[in-house]
Amino acid sequence: MKVDLTNLRHEFTKGGLSRSSLNKNPFKQFELWFSQAKDAGVIEPSAMSLATADDVGLGIRTVLLKYFDEKGFVFFTNYNSTKSKQIDSNQNVALLFPWLSLERQVKISGIVEKVTTIESINYFATRPKNSQIGAWASQQSSCLNSRQVLLSQFNSMKAKFGKGEVPLPDFWGGYRVVPNSIEFWQGRENRLHDRFVYKQSKDSWSIERLAP
Repeated sequence: MKVDLTNLRHEFTKGGLSRSSLNKNPFKQFELWFSQAKDAGVIEPSAMSLATADDVGLGIRTVLLKYFDEKGFVFFTNYNSTKSKQIDSNQNVALLFPWLSLERQVKISGIVEKVTTIESINYFATRPKNSQIGAWASQQSSCLNSRQVLLSQFNSMKAKFGKGEVPLPDFWGGYRVVPNSIEFWQGRENRLHDRFVYKQSKDSWSIERLAP
C-alpha cells in the first residue's frame, strides 16, 4: 500500500535568520531561541531527539534536556539502557530540537561524557518521589512480559522506599553532550531555508551559512 503525501505542503513564512542577528556565542543564541520557544508555548521545548550508534546499529529517541551551559547539554537516563550501551561504544552523538510551530530546528553534534556523581545526585533530588522510584523499578530497554510486571516492580520499590529519601541508583545518572557544531535552521519560503552552523575551532566558534 502506498500513501501519497506529495501534496502535503506547508509554506514557511514566520521569519528569517541573518548572520547579523546571530549572537557570536552559540550557547547564548540557543538560550535566546529556547526562551522564545518556551514563551511561544511550544509543547515540551526541552524535548530533543538523541541519535546514537555502535557497531551493531543506530538508535534514536526523545529525551529531555535538563540544563545547559557553555560546557554542554545535559540529560539523564539509565546507564544500562540501549542508548547508554551505544554511548559506551561510540561517544559521537547528535541532538535535534524540532520547534516546528516556530518553523525552527537546532541540530547539535558532539561528544558525550558522563556528568559527575554530584551532578546526578543534585538533579535526582529534584525529581518527584514517584519518578525517583520509577528509576529504580525500570530495567530500561529490557523485555517485559506485561505492563503488570513493571507495575509490580514499581510497587515493590515503592514499599521499599516508602519512608524517607530515595537514594540515587548506581545505574542511573547524567550525560553531557559537548558540542563541536551547532546549527540553527529557520524555515523560509520556497524551501530556501536559512541555515547557520557554528563550528568549534580551538577556543573560538566560526559561523557559516549553509545552503538549504
